[in-house]
Parts: sequence; structure tokens; C-alpha cells
Amino acid sequence: MKAVVLYDSAYGNTRRIAEAIAGSLQEVDGEATQVPGFRPETLRAGDLLVVGSPINGWRPTPVITAALEALERDQLRGIRAAAFDTRVRLFIHGDAAGKLTEGLRRRGAEIVAAPQPFYVKGMEGPLLAGEIEKAQFWGRSLLHAVGR
Repeated sequence: MKAVVLYDSAYGNTRRIAEAIAGSLQEVDGEATQVPGFRPETLRAGDLLVVGSPINGWRPTPVITAALEALERDQLRGIRAAAFDTRVRLFIHGDAAGKLTEGLRRRGAEIVAAPQPFYVKGMEGPLLAGEIEKAQFWGRSLLHAVGR
């Protein structure tokens, strides 16, 4: 089993979260990959795909959305998956992680965790205190969810 943390990042906050998650997945050769470097054909049944995006206009970025939409309907069958987003802590906000989760499910992935938000201060960040540690903990919890 391997783990790929696929992400898009506007100001570097989502990249930092993706790298923290990938670092917590080293037991299964976790790697953080920005969208242009993603090669879905390298995924095999039983692998873990974690997808993340900042909230952009109430949804995932167009780049990460296009990457998921380019996948065939059942291309992720047998792949275990989870999604996260970075957002400002407000009463009302978008839900990129929820939309990513649905996109993964539509492509046949088995969802192993609820969508996870990580918080930034203001539109450009930085990440709020404790969010890197939260990402590392969440990454380790994904290993438990897939039986590792």
C-alpha cells in the first residue's frame, strides 16, 4: 500500500497541511503531490488517496476540481480516500472537503474518513496554531482507518 496526498495550494497553507499529512503516512511511503505531478495510473487497489484544497469561492480550486473530473467514473475503484480543505474560521464558509469527498466517491473510491477542515488566519494565512499537529494526527488516524 502507498499513500498519495494530492493538493492544490494558493498561499502555501494547504501545501503545509498536505506535507504534514504525508509525513505522518511515511509508514506506507506517503508523498505529497501538487496537481500537475499527479499520475492516477500509479494508484493500485488498496492504496490511499488524500485530496486537499483551499476553499475558493465556496468550493475547491478549479485546478483540483479539474484533476478529479478528468478521472473516469470508476477509476478509483478499490482506492481508499479522504479529503481536507483549508479555510478561515467563520460562521459561514464553503466546504471544499465535502465536495472533494463526493467527487472521490463518484469516481469509485471508498471514503475512509469524514471531510476534515484545517484553519487559517485571514484569507492568506498563516495556519492557526496547532493545525500542523492536527494534520499529523489526522494522517495517522487514516492509517488506522485502513487497517495499518
